[in-house]
Amino acid sequence: MKVKLLLLFFVAFGLCQAQSYRAKIVTNYGTIVVKLYDETPLHRDNFIKLCNQHYYDSLLFHRVISHFVIQAGDPYSKYAHDSVLLGDSDLNYVIPAEIMPGKYFHKRGALGMARDDNPQKASSACQFYIVQGKIADDSTFIKAKKRTDGYEIPAAQKKVYRTIGGIPHLDSRYTVFGEVIKGMDVVDKISVASTDKNDRPKKEVRIQEIRILK
Repeated sequence: MKVKLLLLFFVAFGLCQAQSYRAKIVTNYGTIVVKLYDETPLHRDNFIKLCNQHYYDSLLFHRVISHFVIQAGDPYSKYAHDSVLLGDSDLNYVIPAEIMPGKYFHKRGALGMARDDNPQKASSACQFYIVQGKIADDSTFIKAKKRTDGYEIPAAQKKVYRTIGGIPHLDSRYTVFGEVIKGMDVVDKISVASTDKNDRPKKEVRIQEIRILK
């Protein structure tokens, strides 16, 4: 009986360990739920830490480009005046790259971390984006290969890009650490918001809260 109980314990423990974290992003446009990848633990744990600290509460989606991405996380966006250029601010550290282009890629709904032009491709500590993207064709992959210094997108991923869309030219350049599992209609709604010349929505798109689910 004790052996059986121990086996049941370890099975249950293993199932708990296998569960991925999810985050519920509540905005004034609706709610988006994302799954965080366990294979990118540095990005996953950093995002969880910031969410648990309520860092993202009341920040803006400050960069919105239709058929591309919606981006949030600038620490100065909470109280920024309408005329302020956002996107250049960060916390005082970076996250080492966890780029896995053969497995995780910039399909529609991908959750990635922004970064500057550092050669190590280290990510921003706090600014993230969600891919809306668009349907790809042959010319898309030719352009992507040039922009990624010759990276060849796997055939299976090309099929996804041709079917649901995405942004192939970001592959091998930015870390993807999760994906939307609910609320892509909200991403689409945000993506068509009217923006100024700096891609900042004229009507605020505000994160009310992000909470971690397990």
